[in-house]
Amino acid sequence: MSTLFNIPASSYVAALQKNGVSHFVTVPDWVQLALHARIEAGVEGITQIDCCNEDQAVAVSAGLSIGGKRPIVAIQNQGLYACVNTIRAIGLDARLPVVFQIGQFGREFSNFGEDPLQSQRNMVRLLEPVLDALGVRHWRVEQADDLRHMATAFDTAYGEGAPCALLVGAPIGWQ
Repeated sequence: MSTLFNIPASSYVAALQKNGVSHFVTVPDWVQLALHARIEAGVEGITQIDCCNEDQAVAVSAGLSIGGKRPIVAIQNQGLYACVNTIRAIGLDARLPVVFQIGQFGREFSNFGEDPLQSQRNMVRLLEPVLDALGVRHWRVEQADDLRHMATAFDTAYGEGAPCALLVGAPIGWQ
């Protein structure tokens, strides 16, 4: 796999810290495994909270936000589909900020650098249309420079009281 599409975990950690993330709320995701391992090993100022399912992760994130913390919810695409009703209730109806970092599990190596909407796999191809249907703003994270979208996602989520999502297009690098 090209390093162009393999953003290092250290770059994600730096972006999380730069954006004041206090909690990494997660149902572990293979695409983001290197980042999970890095945070679990200990990152100054960031606490990892493992959840049983995505509904719980969204609810925990909302509670942390209400309590003045700044969490991010790290899940995979299949998990997003599993918690649509919770996103509707907590993010859209209650207007609470929830920032997702969603791994594109199942994306073909041949699709890296291409439009994920052209993937042969439904779970990859349908993610953006589902987010669009829900009215959840989202940004692709395909290259290291795309981590700049994290600030936009947090500003939007907290400014508008809405869920937002960062779409992690390829497995995070171990460096």
